[in-house]
Amino acid sequence: MEIVYSKTKEFTSEQLQSLFLSVEWSSGNYPDKLVVAMKNAHSVYSAWNDDKLVGLINCLSDGIMTAYFHYLLVSPEYQDKGIGKKLVEQMLLAYKDYARKVLVAYDSEIGFYEKCGFEVGKGTPMFITYLTT
Repeated sequence: MEIVYSKTKEFTSEQLQSLFLSVEWSSGNYPDKLVVAMKNAHSVYSAWNDDKLVGLINCLSDGIMTAYFHYLLVSPEYQDKGIGKKLVEQMLLAYKDYARKVLVAYDSEIGFYEKCGFEVGKGTPMFITYLTT
């Protein structure tokens, strides 16, 4: 298995739906919106096994000071192979000169992000959303 990394924003709705639903994220129920969301993201890095999208991270940003890493997901059968870490490393390198790099993580994922250099902040994340994940 050779994983290839890409900085493309071009995905089919089927590719995105398959990846998002593989990790049980309800965003996968809106594949056409995900296609537009990826095109509108400041940047997107993805991981591929042949033509199968197996991982993705995206960034929303003001372009100079703050980078918000919105999605990071890796298909379950490809987890624990360093793909998520590699995607985070690529994103951190791309935004190394930004003053603030932010993400919201589920409690179960905090350890992973701490290993990637993130620290738990003092604030409480707040949402208004119709999606569960």
